[in-house]
Amino acid sequence: MDELIDILDANGNKTHTTKMKSEAHKNGWFHQTVHIWFFTRDGFILMQKRGKEKDVYPLLWDVSVAGHIASGEDIVVAALREVQEEIGLIISPSNLEKIGIFKSVQNHSEILKDYEFHHTFIAELKTSFDTLQKQYSEVEALKLVSLNKFNKEIKNVHKYNYVPHDFSYYETIFKKIYNKL
Repeated sequence: MDELIDILDANGNKTHTTKMKSEAHKNGWFHQTVHIWFFTRDGFILMQKRGKEKDVYPLLWDVSVAGHIASGEDIVVAALREVQEEIGLIISPSNLEKIGIFKSVQNHSEILKDYEFHHTFIAELKTSFDTLQKQYSEVEALKLVSLNKFNKEIKNVHKYNYVPHDFSYYETIFKKIYNKL
């Protein structure tokens, strides 16, 4: 789905320019996304298998919930919206803990350049896994992975069919969740 988004400079500052998401991806313009990693008190991380129709990394395991921030949209509001859309869960802002902003530059092809700043949150999954409702157009599957298994698998993302984020990104996710338990 195409949408109007704010364009950033290479340092993550707003340029006061808005463009369609498709244009940003075609031209390699920086923009903002949200990433929300859910974990359980007993040491599991919620993983999402990206939909088979996704333009990038279809059918690979990734962050629990992710999405673009619409032009002018508050970052936390975008995170709450994406959580509800992708896994059918309604949470409050107090459930989110922001752990950082991560720069990502991915040149998928000549016409698909994904230059993003991921506003990244962790949140405790306080509901049963069985109550989650995946958005079929975006999410192929959901699963809970133990924190220990996640820590092992992020060291070899290709073998375990994970989206190839930088290792430092995955390591930060692991450490932040580990420290919460």
